[in-house]
Amino acid sequence: MPLHILLILVVGGIAGIALALHLLGMTDAGPLHEETARAAWLRAYPDDKVRHIAVSADGRVARIDSIAGRGLVWRMGADTCARRLTGGEVAHARGSRVSVHLGDYAAPRVAVTLTEDEQAAWADWMASI
Repeated sequence: MPLHILLILVVGGIAGIALALHLLGMTDAGPLHEETARAAWLRAYPDDKVRHIAVSADGRVARIDSIAGRGLVWRMGADTCARRLTGGEVAHARGSRVSVHLGDYAAPRVAVTLTEDEQAAWADWMASI
């Protein structure tokens, strides 16, 4: 088979699979809930005990208070990501968006969209880290 035809078939097949997955709804992760945030945290830190979970109104980020410290769980594509906050983090607020800068090259920044009610609670929570 000529290379240019093989290339077209491979690229078309990959694009077709991606389109089919998207149309079937398999690329939508859905919002975080307390149970899914807890499960995501315990996947990353299985020996930790979670004290409190607060999920943002848009369901994309959750604050975690655990025995070992505080952290964040957020949606990253169709999966979740969990990181501990160690005190070196910096948060910048612009309107309803708060950007938390982590000291991790694999996840350098988390952007959180908050309601007016959530902004004060998150500011107090970040200040006490």
